[in-house]
Amino acid sequence: QVQLVESGGGLVQAGGSLRLSCAASGSIFSIDGMGWHRQAPGKQRELVAGITSGGSTNYADSVKGRFTISRDNAKTTVFLQMDSLKPEDTAVYYCAAQRGSYWKYWGQGTQVTVSS
Repeated sequence: QVQLVESGGGLVQAGGSLRLSCAASGSIFSIDGMGWHRQAPGKQRELVAGITSGGSTNYADSVKGRFTISRDNAKTTVFLQMDSLKPEDTAVYYCAAQRGSYWKYWGQGTQVTVSS
């Protein structure tokens, strides 16, 4: 089992920045990749950014150039640096971990609210 705990959400004005953190514990050796998803009210959950065990990253088109995913050297904490935030970035952000291509483990979510 893998446990994921997010932190760093909050309220920010448009154009501002936030940094989310996700601490992984448990059977972290079984993780193939990690990522951040988000779900806005009335919308489907979407993948925002991912990072593989080898360090490759990918981003949703809507956040490219504004968000950066990274991790610490121990590969136990993943970060999402969010710059130039827009009101449409408002959502609950979830950290998740992959086994193969399946997003198997999920955090409890952290609210990000961007005011205009």
